Amino acid sequence: MLFHASPIPGIKKLIPNISNHGKPLIYFSSKPENTLVYLSNAVEKCCREKGFVHNGIYTKWGPYGFNKEGILTLEEYYPNALTDTYKGVSGYIYSVADVGGIVSFGEIPFAFISENDVETFSCEFVPDAYQALIRAAGEGKIVITEYKEHSPAKLEWIEKTVKKEYEDGSKEYRFFLKCKFGFLTQS
Repeated sequence: MLFHASPIPGIKKLIPNISNHGKPLIYFSSKPENTLVYLSNAVEKCCREKGFVHNGIYTKWGPYGFNKEGILTLEEYYPNALTDTYKGVSGYIYSVADVGGIVSFGEIPFAFISENDVETFSCEFVPDAYQALIRAAGEGKIVITEYKEHSPAKLEWIEKTVKKEYEDGSKEYRFFLKCKFGFLTQS
């Protein structure tokens, strides 16, 4: 069984959309907890809440990776980022059968992709993505690193990376970065 997260209720058939990889794909994980991070996009949420008008696809904000055991690691790159992004956000985790046309996506552990439509066969409502992430962390299924837990070296890396991404970013991404990272407004 594979899983896909969406804020949209009642999906019976998942349809490929243009992805970060430049072609229409559907992304899945064999671990339902790994899909929780896709229930909210911090960039889109910030822009909508602050009234920034954007037409088109929002830049994705994904401060996560995987440790050597393949467990998803979610990091806060600014104070209270997890609460800010996920608290009060609801969504759905759809289940699909591992049918033909779904292939392993080697770049991400436990991830799969499809270029074809895929029928869903069940759905779990997630009333609060933040609570679901905290529960998954408590069960050892994911690892969360709060902002205050970062070393000085990591905080320096975050600042350097954000400044570079700000220089290269789209308008809505730059708006988000400026809202969340005070050091960008000090220059």
